[in-house]
Parts: sequence; structure tokens; C-alpha cells
Amino acid sequence: MPELVVTALLAPSRLTLKLLRAFMWSLVYSAALLAAAAYGCVALTSVLCRPRRGCCGRPRRAAPACLSDPALGEHGFLSLKSSGLCLHYVSAGCGHGPLMLFLHGFPENWFSWRYQLREFQSHFHVVAVDLRGYGPSDVPLEVDCYTTDLLMVDIQDVILGLGYSKCILVGHDWGGILAWNFSIYYPSLVDRLIVASASPMSVYQDYSLRHISQLFRSNYMFLFQLPWLPEKLLSMSDFQILKSIFTHRKTGIPRLSPNELEAFLYGFSQPNGLVGPLNYYRNLFRNLPLEPQELAMPTLLLWGEKDPYLELGLVEAISGRFVPGRLEAHILPGVGHWIPQSNPEEMHQYMWAFLQDLLG
Repeated sequence: MPELVVTALLAPSRLTLKLLRAFMWSLVYSAALLAAAAYGCVALTSVLCRPRRGCCGRPRRAAPACLSDPALGEHGFLSLKSSGLCLHYVSAGCGHGPLMLFLHGFPENWFSWRYQLREFQSHFHVVAVDLRGYGPSDVPLEVDCYTTDLLMVDIQDVILGLGYSKCILVGHDWGGILAWNFSIYYPSLVDRLIVASASPMSVYQDYSLRHISQLFRSNYMFLFQLPWLPEKLLSMSDFQILKSIFTHRKTGIPRLSPNELEAFLYGFSQPNGLVGPLNYYRNLFRNLPLEPQELAMPTLLLWGEKDPYLELGLVEAISGRFVPGRLEAHILPGVGHWIPQSNPEEMHQYMWAFLQDLLG
């Protein structure tokens, strides 16, 4: 068939796709402007109520002592083969068993895995990385440097760069999203998958289209589509919005000490400290719509019953995509979003049981 005829036949479909994407982006940016107005009011109120803090975040010149606690492991930097970027990591238990690699969420860093680093270093080589854009790791500024494909290659380079051919991959929040994706596209590098408070993006997409309430819970991700403004709002009144995320009485991390709070704020207070983390969100809508994916990796999924950001219905939606017998899912009663930090003992019990056959 002549190329001109093929082009003519495909033209209506291509036009329809372009119109659908234009419509989608108009909705996304409309939601972004509404979210910006709401979060702008919150940030302005914080400045007015605490005028001494000013309109910007206070730079932290010295890292809090808890970030250099030797009980958590040794600090190192790994140069990635594919990108040349340098990622910071904390490692313990080298030589004690398989690699257990931890991927943190937003707005966190490697320190969010402090309980797990202590717990599992006796039987595993535990490694918690600062993902690209976070903390001492390299911080590319361009949005295009945070696509899912590039982030997947980062994880591959970390595993191989540490001298392993596979790992037990553990992720929470954004780290959980990356872990889901990595287990789908690089299954040979993952022995077991453990995810807390995160859904595969294709499942989240389909669920949110049927449950608009989930999009309201995730309203912040629309704000983060905008340039520079989210960085400004999050830093106002010395990072008060971030402080509230961590310390809110109902939705924050219970028993988080001021020193531990500073362990998270320290990285964000450095130059361009918020740019990289927010660029993860700025790539969320670029590849929509996503195709449904069948999940087959042996997986432990932990979910908080009171998670303010993710609905319980997502657990059933995830289960529906799994090969039977490959998913072990647990809903933790009364628990929120920050399972690795708020309920480490429960998480550890489930993890030990899930990994029992690897310990012999």
C-alpha cells in the first residue's frame, strides 16, 4: 500500500490522539492552578503566622548528627555506568547475605530506612540509596533527566555496580513506584519485591479514572506539574508545608524527633534541593495512558488502613493484576502512609516471614 494512502488512513487516529492529549493536559493544568491557589493560601498563612521565619527556607549549614550514626552503616558514593551520575548510599552487613536494596519516597531520603538498616544487616547486605536529585547524590536540573526509563537504569546500575546480579528490592512511596516498574522490566535482577504504600502506575491510572476521590487525595501531584512555584511554596516559612507533612498529628510520622525531622529538611534546604524531587512528578503524565500490565514477581505488599494519600481500594486493584499465588498483601489496621518509620516492628515481622526461605 502506498505510503501516502497509509498516512491518510492513519491521520484521523493521530488527530484523535493529539486532541485527547491536549484535553488531558488542559485538565492537568487546570487542576494544577486550583492546587496552587490552595497551597498558596496555606503557605501565605504560615508566613503571616510565623513572620520571623520569612518567605524562604533557612539553609542548613551542618547535617544533623543522626545522618552520620555509625550503627546505620557506612556512607559511600557509586558512579553509575550508564549516566555517569554519582549516587550516595549507606551500606551495612556486606558479606552477610544477598543484597537488600532500599528505595525511598518523597519527601524523604535514605534515612527513612534507618530501622530496616539496623534490623536486616545481620543476614543481608543492606543498602539505602539517595535517588538521583536527593541529598548528596547528583542533582540534574532538567525535567527530562527524571523519566521512568532513566530511573530504571539507575537502579540497574546500582545493583550491578555493587557487584550483584540480583537483589531483594524494597520500596516505599515513590521508591515503591520505581520498584514496581523495575520488577516488570528487569525481572532477572529482582529476587523478591517488597513494597509499602505504593501502587504500580498503570493500576493507579485505571483506579483513579474510576474513583475520582483518589485524585483529590493526590492533589499535590497536580501542583508539582508547575515550574518553580512548588519549590517556592514548599520552602516558605522555613519549609512549613514539609514540616507539616512529617509532623501532622493524624497524618505525619509518629514520634519523629526534631533531629530526625532535620535529617529530611537538611537536603531540601541545600541549593536546588527541591528541584530534583519535584521533577519526578513532572514526568508523571508524559506517558499516559499506560497499558495494563500483568504482575508476576513474588511480592510482599504492605498498606496502611488510614493512609491519607492512597485509598484502600488500590490493594484489591493491584491484586487483580497478579498471577495467582505471587502476591502477599497485608493491610495494617490504624496505620498511615509512613509504614517503614511509623510501624517498623510490624513491617519487619512480615518481611522476615516473607524471606524465610532465603535464610536457610
